[in-house]
Amino acid sequence: MNTLDSMLTSVGINTFQSLLLSKIFLLVFGVLLFNFVVRQLFARLAVQLAKTENEWDDALLNAARKPLAWGVWVIGLAWVVTMVSHAFDTDTLTFVGSLRDTLLIVLMAWFLVRLINVVVAMLARPGKHRDAWDKTTVEAMGKLVKAAVLITAILALMQHFGFSISGVLAFGGVGGIAIGFAAKDLLSNFFGGLMIYMDRQFSVGDWIRSPDKEIEGTVEYIGWRITRIRTFDMRPLYVPNATFTNISVENPSRMQNRRFYETFGLRYEDQGKVAAITQDVKAMLLAHAAIDTQQTLMVNVNTFNAHSVDFFVYSFTKTTKWTEFHEIKQELLALIGAIVAQHGADFAFPTQTIHVQASTASQDDEKL
Repeated sequence: MNTLDSMLTSVGINTFQSLLLSKIFLLVFGVLLFNFVVRQLFARLAVQLAKTENEWDDALLNAARKPLAWGVWVIGLAWVVTMVSHAFDTDTLTFVGSLRDTLLIVLMAWFLVRLINVVVAMLARPGKHRDAWDKTTVEAMGKLVKAAVLITAILALMQHFGFSISGVLAFGGVGGIAIGFAAKDLLSNFFGGLMIYMDRQFSVGDWIRSPDKEIEGTVEYIGWRITRIRTFDMRPLYVPNATFTNISVENPSRMQNRRFYETFGLRYEDQGKVAAITQDVKAMLLAHAAIDTQQTLMVNVNTFNAHSVDFFVYSFTKTTKWTEFHEIKQELLALIGAIVAQHGADFAFPTQTIHVQASTASQDDEKL
């Protein structure tokens, strides 16, 4: 600073106010120049790291960019105030130092949260040499780590401002009971969400439904308090997580096959053709590429109905996609109808047979 004062004095700046303003200007300009150099360095480093196959260095760089840029300003401006400390009183310098440390703690927490978000997004998608992790599990882990980072940052700030952490923890132990009673529903939803992550009943993207509640749709988001489900009429359904601890949940997205189960009724006059028809239908199913022959496959007469001889078809398709299954179902129904027609039979429909007898009056007229 003495050298800087001598340089400024040599160019004709010799008053206290002029010296102070000039030094502040030069120091702030130095901070701007250093920030520019750091930004250019990060830009060139990003280009070089993009050429490598390692994803972790890219994640670290992307997470550190903004917090480091703000950190340069915080440290630089605090340094400027320190360099010209003779222009400020002791309270101002103490405040600036405390503010600098506070902002650095906040920036460190921001950097860690950004890093966690980048890592979670990276793990949830497939990489060059790895498979994608389960999205629900990755998000749960990310939320737990971010919660730990935020709690640690808050405790560090409290310690920085003179609060006793041991006292805070002791208060948390005693006050936790009262808070637990006051926030019973909130905590039940929190632990309900935790159970969803641990039990993995369903994940984001799964189609679920409950036989106990009117809940059916695709899971879009699993939070710590609620789960958002998109129903099939495209309406969002928000379900508290505690609900899933008390109801049965069916997850059709994890089915291995879809069942094709239909009953067909033939006319009684075609009763002699039923055996041949069922044999041909079974042979058709065994030869069909969309039918999983490793699963149960049955084609048998079921019952003699009021107006038909019924046989049922029980099999499973290889696909689990709803739209593809209905295309296969339409094809199977057409093939079964063609087999029935090939045997000269037809499907039954409700009929009535009326037997008419000669009346007694007519018989008396014949006698006369």
